[in-house]
Amino acid sequence: MQRRWMMVGAILTMLSVAIGAFGAHMLKDRIGASAIATYETGVQYHMIHALGLLIIGLTAGQLGASMKLRWAARLLFAGIIIFSGSLYILSISGIKILGAITPIGGVAFIIGWLLFALDVWQRGKNSF
Repeated sequence: MQRRWMMVGAILTMLSVAIGAFGAHMLKDRIGASAIATYETGVQYHMIHALGLLIIGLTAGQLGASMKLRWAARLLFAGIIIFSGSLYILSISGIKILGAITPIGGVAFIIGWLLFALDVWQRGKNSF
């Protein structure tokens, strides 16, 4: 689990940099300011949650794999695809209905972080 999610996190972090650079250099003059702001929000959440996958991988290496950590990683991954992906497509295409699925990705992020916190808390409650 540790290697897989650290690899996925590293690749997704790299992709967020590439996607952000693409937006800054190729899209800035082609889409409006509002669309660029939407795109940049996608990049920001993409990067934060890709780093979260790296953190989950490191945690699995320190504490061992668990079902909560596995689901936390899966949900952060799904959140990147759904939340950031929908914002990228929305900002480039202007298809407004995509905004309706963006919150599903946000919920995936929230549940993923909650599972991560619960896992770490439950394993370390003797330490507090």
